[in-house]
Amino acid sequence: MDTQGTDPPPIQTAPSAFPAGPVPVPDIMVKEPATLECALPFRKIPVKSNGKREQGILKDSLFFIRRGDMYHVISENYSYKTETYYSILCHELEGKPVRPSSSAILDAYVVPLCLERAKRGGIPVCDWGISQGYVPLPAILYGLNYFATTSDFFVVDDNTKAKEVIKHITNIGKYPFCYQKLDEGATIHSCIGIFGKTATPCTCISQLAEKVYEHFSIPLVTMVFVKNGEQYMLSSLAPTKYSQLSSEERTLLSAYLSHQEFL
Repeated sequence: MDTQGTDPPPIQTAPSAFPAGPVPVPDIMVKEPATLECALPFRKIPVKSNGKREQGILKDSLFFIRRGDMYHVISENYSYKTETYYSILCHELEGKPVRPSSSAILDAYVVPLCLERAKRGGIPVCDWGISQGYVPLPAILYGLNYFATTSDFFVVDDNTKAKEVIKHITNIGKYPFCYQKLDEGATIHSCIGIFGKTATPCTCISQLAEKVYEHFSIPLVTMVFVKNGEQYMLSSLAPTKYSQLSSEERTLLSAYLSHQEFL
């Protein structure tokens, strides 16, 4: 696959924090009518301006954009049993078209399901396996327990480190984990997708981001890729906190929120 420009910088992972309590919706977004019986309670929050005519994006905010008959839900966290998940589910139960769908986000954040869904969509993905002890080295490891998040993964290259990580992500052998073997010279990169668009100059990753959005329809997502030679392969999808956005990415997201740009 042809690439242009420079490669994205290697990823540095960090634990994610999930919002709790009612989720606010800013005034500029389309909210659910009060007559929607299954709708979750929302409260308004102030909207900040950064002096550059860029819409302030506050932590834990849940945004709705409606274009035609389609609702688009933008959030830092689409995980199961979150406010965002139940909001999407309410739309589906009411027969309202919404993106992303509940099935898409359930698949997106379980690595094996994510990669199989992406593979069926023609997206190159990493080879993976599920284990409770064995792991080829070097490898990327993802937890598969209920509390695991794809934002928190580990790269292991020796048996000592692998044993420590496996003990941690399996809760001392109670749960399995997912591994992805890394070839010699492979590098790991991350990129944030915003409605399928990116701020990266890498043509290859930009094209993959469009495919990821086409098949998962998640407006805000972190994509982790493994590069072997000239080929990028999807390793996982992860939630994205607004604080992780670069200035270019915040500008792009703000443009969508203010209806300046939309797919």
